[in-house]
Amino acid sequence: MTGTNTAITYLTALYFALSWVGTSLAADEPEAPAQFIAFKHKNVERKYLLHVPQSLPFNAPLVFVLHGYRADARDYTELGMNRLADDNGFAVCYPQGADDLEGMHHWNARLKISKTDDIGFLSALASYLQAQHSLSDSKTFVCGISNGGFMSYTLVAEKPDVFKAAASVIGTMSGHTWENRDSIRPVPILQVSSLHDEVIPYDGSMAKDGGWGGAPNQDVIMEFWRTLNKTKTEEVIKLSSKTTGHHYKAGVNGNEVWHYKITDFGHSIPGEREMEISVAELIWTFFSKF
Repeated sequence: MTGTNTAITYLTALYFALSWVGTSLAADEPEAPAQFIAFKHKNVERKYLLHVPQSLPFNAPLVFVLHGYRADARDYTELGMNRLADDNGFAVCYPQGADDLEGMHHWNARLKISKTDDIGFLSALASYLQAQHSLSDSKTFVCGISNGGFMSYTLVAEKPDVFKAAASVIGTMSGHTWENRDSIRPVPILQVSSLHDEVIPYDGSMAKDGGWGGAPNQDVIMEFWRTLNKTKTEEVIKLSSKTTGHHYKAGVNGNEVWHYKITDFGHSIPGEREMEISVAELIWTFFSKF
């Protein structure tokens, strides 16, 4: 088999493995925004959903939620982030990824599967929403599932002036972002990992085809963020029989690094059955500290 055919085979398998992540959400919101809002970036029309609670205070936080590979942003309103936004006073943006070379919705975290400028698009959209809705430019955060987790790392690595903290759920750093880590500035990081993930393996063995793989074992990645943020203390949190969290605190500028590990669980969005807390609630608890 030629190298090209091998790459195609791998990417096809990756597509099928990642494609169902966006459909595994447990319904938590009774209603979802019906229509996308258009946003033009570099003469290309992109789209997003926005949840703005009534009576939102001035300079409120803004949270970006990035979907998984091939997924639809509308499904991710079911994570429960809108309810948390209503209760805690922040806005939520659900951007929609553009098509990659195979026609699949994706986020280009410096991958080789498209030439889409998602770094530019998401940064410009954040600045636009901050201005349009009087949102905080110092409390704009990004979280993502799977491919959205890759993109979250890339955004705080390259645009820390826009995105002040990141949360990755069953994602990791792309090969390019990891290889260029020497230029990354300290930012708070939350990582939720499945120890038995066969799509994005915990041990860093994900193939480099398409630019996905290249980052090492997740423990090595988290050690990098702990060292970068100069954290001084560690707290171990036992959420459930399956989930253990490690909170690394007292970092530069008050930064923290949280790492949650889930046993006997694959490449899917963890729920309260695994963590005894919703993933949205965990993410907001983390972001609200900054």
